Amino acid sequence: MVRRQVAAMREAALLRTVPRLPRTAAWGRPLQGLWCCSGQDPRRWVGSRLPTSKEKPAGTETEKFQMVYRFDAIRAFGYLSRLKVAQTALTVVALPPGLYWYSQGLMTFSSLCLAGGIAGFALAMLCWMSHFFRRLVGILYVNESGTVLRVAHLTFWGRRQDTYCPVADVIPMTESRDRPQELFMRIQQYSGKQTFYLTLRYGRILDRKRFTQVFGMPDGLK
Repeated sequence: MVRRQVAAMREAALLRTVPRLPRTAAWGRPLQGLWCCSGQDPRRWVGSRLPTSKEKPAGTETEKFQMVYRFDAIRAFGYLSRLKVAQTALTVVALPPGLYWYSQGLMTFSSLCLAGGIAGFALAMLCWMSHFFRRLVGILYVNESGTVLRVAHLTFWGRRQDTYCPVADVIPMTESRDRPQELFMRIQQYSGKQTFYLTLRYGRILDRKRFTQVFGMPDGLK
């Protein structure tokens, strides 16, 4: 009994000499400090991405932009663009193994040509779809003073991008050969920098007054 008491006293003295480890919460403080310094919540960006945007023109930093047009199916076109990129990548990646199998006699020449044709067709379709999707208008905004047009469209990767155009540089639809009854109408600029496409047949004009101030009043909208 005496031996047990002596052993217990020795263990207690040994524990008092060992420094206590910091609590689990203390280990998380440095990371918490980094998030606080950056001013961002780490859970804020999980599963979401901000749209890329070109720099706003001078004098419009404090102005609000009013939505005047919206094409609801633009989200589906974005998913389709990403799917097409992934499919083309898989098709092209399959070519090197096909060449290896052909060199080893595991694949015929006709099968190799078929795989190459499919990859070439996928690349051509990707270029065409990307060229069209990057110019398809999803949303149109106009600033409060009515001098700047903001166009929300897609990037090559199917993400959203905002482009700013001076309203004075936009060619009115009344001067265009396109008609509202057509599937797509062009948004052109006098400077010829970039051309966008919007559909009045399936899109919605949310603010007709601001829309006509920028594009005029085509015959089909009167």
